[in-house]
Amino acid sequence: MSSPGSVRGRGAAANPRNRFERIDIDFEPGESTAERGDAPKTELFRDDSKTILSRNDSPDIGFQYSLNPYRGCEHGCIYCYARPTHEYLGFSAGLDFESRILVKEKAPELLRQALLSPRWTPQVIMFSGVTDPYQPIERQLRVTRRCLEVLAEFRNPVAIVTKNHLVTRDLDLLLELNRFQACGVYLSITSVSPSLSARMEPRASSPRRRLDAVRQLSEAGIPCGVMAAPIIPGLNDDQIPAILEAAAEAGARRAGYILVRLPHGLRELFADWLGTHFPDRKDRVLNRLREARGGDLNDPRFHHRMKGGGEYADQIGRLFETSRRRFGLDGGRTGSPSAAAFRRRSPQRTLFHPCAR
Repeated sequence: MSSPGSVRGRGAAANPRNRFERIDIDFEPGESTAERGDAPKTELFRDDSKTILSRNDSPDIGFQYSLNPYRGCEHGCIYCYARPTHEYLGFSAGLDFESRILVKEKAPELLRQALLSPRWTPQVIMFSGVTDPYQPIERQLRVTRRCLEVLAEFRNPVAIVTKNHLVTRDLDLLLELNRFQACGVYLSITSVSPSLSARMEPRASSPRRRLDAVRQLSEAGIPCGVMAAPIIPGLNDDQIPAILEAAAEAGARRAGYILVRLPHGLRELFADWLGTHFPDRKDRVLNRLREARGGDLNDPRFHHRMKGGGEYADQIGRLFETSRRRFGLDGGRTGSPSAAAFRRRSPQRTLFHPCAR
């Protein structure tokens, strides 16, 4: 049985109102999915986007272009800063975000068009930056894999961040890219506790499976790191040393972290989740987060949104840096994935220039 205020197998317990919609639906008692404790089935929708690469000009993000094969994410991470993006589609940031997934079926073809364009400057493409490219539905749809096939053909570098062991399925393509130092993978690990992870990230791989993915990738020679993201004050900040130690033992060579971000209606979603799963910690977590966010639960300003500020945020930063140095997570191979081997293989060039094959 699910606990009051929770839905089996999902992170959110309800669909809060879309901030852009004027009309809302009020269910009768016992009528809504959340009140019955039923997990809504995942629905897939076709996304007919005309382009696939998103350009980023944020000064506190280390990449310019990202690719998101999906909108929405089945992993259901309750803290996901991308939840409010579903409101632009007319959905809710709650259960809709994790059960109504838009699929960019033409992503590989759109990517090929972008790389063939003479306007494309070869550089790292981040998978994904918003929602996880290896969420469960990828096992059947293989949109991410087909995009990697295109990148491997062009030898265009890629950096991947995921919470799913499924990334190891594509080891063959990563190995091909790695021949040209053109790939890197980060596993996002928020806890070494299976029970905490299962509550925060109900459909993501367990911490053990994510560490196993780090181990497999590292043993194969793929540059691999760990993202302790997000760090939630009073909930998982004390696990930073354990996360980094386990990652180093699995073969990770780099590490980063981000303080939890709660934009728009995610504040209420996350606070409700805390009240259901950690009622004894709710006030402590929210108060510490306010301390790190200038009195609010979110601070969207550049250079502040990723790490926060104030004494408590500084303590988290010092603990992370001390642990990172202690366990040797300071780089390994230097630099970002390389674009030096990029090739633009038009049909005409392949026909008349055998050396381009």
